[in-house]
Amino acid sequence: MLKSKCFILYVVFFLCLGLSAQHKKLKGLLIATDDVEGIHVLNKSSIKYTVSNEDGSFVIPAKLSDTLTISSLKYKIKMVIITQSILDLGEFSVQLEEQINELNQVVVGKIYTGSLESDLQNSDAETEINFYDLGIPGFTGKPLTQNERKLFDADAGSMFSLGGGSYGAGGGVNFHKLLNKISGRTKKLKEIVALDNRAKCINRLRLEYESIIFEKDTLAENLKSEYFYFCEEDSDFKALCDANDDLTAIEFLRAKLVAYKKNRESVSKD
Repeated sequence: MLKSKCFILYVVFFLCLGLSAQHKKLKGLLIATDDVEGIHVLNKSSIKYTVSNEDGSFVIPAKLSDTLTISSLKYKIKMVIITQSILDLGEFSVQLEEQINELNQVVVGKIYTGSLESDLQNSDAETEINFYDLGIPGFTGKPLTQNERKLFDADAGSMFSLGGGSYGAGGGVNFHKLLNKISGRTKKLKEIVALDNRAKCINRLRLEYESIIFEKDTLAENLKSEYFYFCEEDSDFKALCDANDDLTAIEFLRAKLVAYKKNRESVSKD
């Protein structure tokens, strides 16, 4: 009888230990001056991870003394150790610091005297300054849209490094890019950017060619938007946008208008 009671006490004791070691879902909030969506939060102790929402909120399972790593290309890496007070509250917030790449002082170009004649002789005006010549990674094309910036942040860099770089002297894995790929965020952002590009293209085509397309072929005003959406859904639409050819675009829009009208007629007959 005594042995059975001791056994029960042992079982209860170990169950209590197990319960105390169980993970608890904690609510977190990332605070920053810029976009806080899609930032990865990794529980290194239990290999659990999640991604922050648009407002910076997230939920992740953790237990006492677990270490959380918060990482993003635009912010410095943050480490959070789960304390008893965090567990008791069930929530916590983290202030993020923007990642700033500092450069050594650089003198660009020649020293000018103030004399127009001599300064023009010393000038290399025909040579354009390149971001990469100065050691500054830069983009000289059109500014990225918000969704394009999110995609760039999620998918930037190589997945693996053999040595050097930001993954350490021995190389390693770009966990930020890997987790975005595994979670499906990169794929989702690519689809969003593709939809943005299609919408941008159809708006441009409508603005430039609507008066030409409907010069002879009339269509009720309330059906024009539906017609352009019909054009956008065509499988060849992306190739048309990439070609950026006026004549091809007009021919395509006129052919789609004929097809659109036929579709409406067949629907009305049914």
